[in-house]
Parts: sequence; structure tokens; C-alpha cells
Amino acid sequence: MAEANQPLLQVEGLSARYGKVPALASTSLTLAPGGIVTVIGANGAGKSTLLNALMGALPVNGSESGSVRLGGIEVSGWDVARRVGAGMSLVPEKRELFASMSVKDNLLLGGFRRYCAREAGWRDEMDRVYALFPRLAERRHQQAGTLSGGERQMLAVGRALMARPRVLLLDEPSLGLAPLVVREIFRIVAGLRDTGVGILLVEQNARAALQVADHGYVLEAGEVVLSGPARELEGNPRVIESYLGLGAGKRV
Repeated sequence: MAEANQPLLQVEGLSARYGKVPALASTSLTLAPGGIVTVIGANGAGKSTLLNALMGALPVNGSESGSVRLGGIEVSGWDVARRVGAGMSLVPEKRELFASMSVKDNLLLGGFRRYCAREAGWRDEMDRVYALFPRLAERRHQQAGTLSGGERQMLAVGRALMARPRVLLLDEPSLGLAPLVVREIFRIVAGLRDTGVGILLVEQNARAALQVADHGYVLEAGEVVLSGPARELEGNPRVIESYLGLGAGKRV
């Protein structure tokens, strides 16, 4: 178990390659229990590579180096299943739902590891997910492929929460969603801090991400070029010029 003053997630010098091509260079970050940390950057900056490296899910031609500690325990070199068992869950950019299965069955699959481990009360997590996402409760018998974009994103997050993660990795949760839906998704993300889960949020929508986060990192060409409290980054001229534009003061 981690000590009370220890970061929930501590990453030091994490690098990743695809074959001989570097994709991530010596990245370090920390995440506290119940905290929200965002990583912003343009397409191709290395944001998804960072999440895949943290999960041990790089493609077969990929490799990682550096230190990843979860609750004070070194998890570098662990496979995906072992990292999930230790408390990490990833909501991928493409959501990767089972379209022909019901909402309920997609959620049940999220709790499959806990079922296999014979954890008591693992099904009770579904009631908590339905409380967070009432729309999923209304559509529990509906096929996932018939849901709206926002509902699919809610289902992807809910499925990840079924594993009762300590760290939730979110890859571009606002991608392809209408502005009103984006607002709702980020309201839900902010509310998740009340569950105690730590959230690492990767986003192109820098304005929305910084407004919901405690701390932020700016990733460019695989390297962290800026970091600091989210409110400070919102006012940083370089961030405003590159990621926020003329509407920097606008709230989502």
C-alpha cells in the first residue's frame, strides 16, 4: 500500500520507441489520489503513446524505458493484465465497445477480472456506475452500437470504472462530440474526483481540460515543454497562443 503522502502515480524518465523511432522522451509526472492531471498537445505530440506506455500496451514494435510507480510499487515491465489488476484502467480514444452487446453486458465485461478473482460484491459496482450515468441505466438493455456519441463515451468510462481502478487514464474523451456533450462529459470527469480515483486526462481540447484539472503538462514532439498548476497554464502566453486561441477566457 502507498503511504499517505506518496503520489498515487509517479512517472520518471518514461521514454517510448516504435522500432528505432522515438515517440516519447524522458517524461516525468505525478498524480495524487483524487487528483486530475491533464496532458495537452497537438495531434502527434505523443499523448496516446504516453498512455499506452503507462498501461504496458505499446504495439509489438514498441518499447518503453523509465520508471512507473503505482502506489509506490514499480510496475514497469508488467503486462497490461497485471497493471489492470494493480488498479490502472484505460479508456481508449476509440472507446472500443462491443457494439452488438447491451450496455449492461459491456459493463459486466469491465468487471470480469474482479469476477475471476471472486471479489465479493463486484456486481455492486454496476449500481454505482448507473448512479454516475443515469442515462446508461435507462439504456441498460440497448445495444451499445445504437447509443449516441456521448452515451458511448459514458459507457466506455463506466466500463473502466467496473474494475474499480485507482488510476483512470482517459484518452481524448471529447473527441468527435458536440460542444454541449463535451460540457457534460467534463462535468462527469470533474465529479469522478469524489470517488477518490486519480485521473490522467489526455486531451486536444486544452481549454476544457485545463478548466477541470488540478495540474497540467504540455507535450510537444514527445517531450514535456511546460508544466504547472492548471490555472497558471491557462494564463501562460505560450499555451494561449498555441492551444487556447482568442477565446482563452471562455468557459466550457
